[in-house]
Amino acid sequence: MENKQRSLLFKLVMCQGIGNLGRLKYLQHALKTNTIEFCVEEIIKIAEITTYKKNFLDSWYYWSKHEKILKFYEQNCSFFTILDSIYPQLLKEIYNPPALLFYKGDLQLLHRKKLAMVGARQMTIYGKQVIEQFVPSLINEGFTIVSGLAKGVDSYVHQMAINCQGKTIAVIGNGLDYFYPKDSEWLQKKLEKDQLILSEYPADSGPKKFHFPARNRIIAGLTLGTCVIEAKKQSGSLITAQAAMEYGREVFAIPDSIFHSNSIGCHALIQDGAKCTVSVQDILEELVIY
Repeated sequence: MENKQRSLLFKLVMCQGIGNLGRLKYLQHALKTNTIEFCVEEIIKIAEITTYKKNFLDSWYYWSKHEKILKFYEQNCSFFTILDSIYPQLLKEIYNPPALLFYKGDLQLLHRKKLAMVGARQMTIYGKQVIEQFVPSLINEGFTIVSGLAKGVDSYVHQMAINCQGKTIAVIGNGLDYFYPKDSEWLQKKLEKDQLILSEYPADSGPKKFHFPARNRIIAGLTLGTCVIEAKKQSGSLITAQAAMEYGREVFAIPDSIFHSNSIGCHALIQDGAKCTVSVQDILEELVIY
C-alpha cells in the first residue's frame, strides 16, 4: 500500500490544479480510511479542488492515458515523501509540509544539524564579509548551511560552505533540471554532485513568482534557525524569517548602517524579536542544546 501511496502522490505532484495542501488532505484521508483506490471525483472532493478543477481533470486524464510515461518518470527521478523515514522531523512539524520532495545529491545531509542563511540578491561588500566570517566558524561547529541558491547572499553562502569543505543544502523554486538563475548553473551542478538540492517541483518546471514564498517555508522548516544577512524592506528573506518565527525556530539578524537600504529588513526583524547578531557566538549560544 505504501508504494501505491507514493505512486499516487507522485501523480498528484505531476498534475496541475492541485496544491500541496490538497495533496496532504488526500494523504490524511487515505491513511485515516486505510484506502488508496479513489476515483478522480473523490480526490477532487477530498482535496477540496474548486478553482482549478478543470486544470486538474485535464492533467489527471492525461497522465492516466500515459501511465507508462508517468511510470518512467517516477522510476527515473529521485524523490522522497512525507511517508518515508528519511523525511526530516523538523520539516514534518511545520504547517503545510511538502508531501513530496525531488532531490539530487546526498540525502544524509537531511539529518545533520542545519542553519539557514539567506539575504539580499544585491549583496554588498559588507554582506560578503559577514559570510566570510560566519560560515567557516559554523562549518567548524558541524552545521550544514541551508539557503535558496538565489543571486547574491544565497549563492555566496553555498560557495563559501563548499570552499570550507563543509556541507550545504539548496532549496530551489524551480525543477531540478532547470537552471535558475542562469549564471548559477555551474553552482547548481556542483551542489547536485557533492551536496544536496531539493525542490517541490517536477524536473522541467521553470521558476514562478509564487514558488519562492513556498520554497522559503521549506528553508525555514528544515533548520534550527534562520540567519538573515542584508535584507531590503520587501525582501523575500523576510518571508523565510517570518516562517521561522511562526515555527518557533530561532531567527538571527545581522545589523548594519541605518542609512543603508539593505539593512531595513534586518533592523525590522530585530525590532520584531529576532536576535541582533554580531558574532557566530550569538548564534551558537542559542543553539547550544543541539
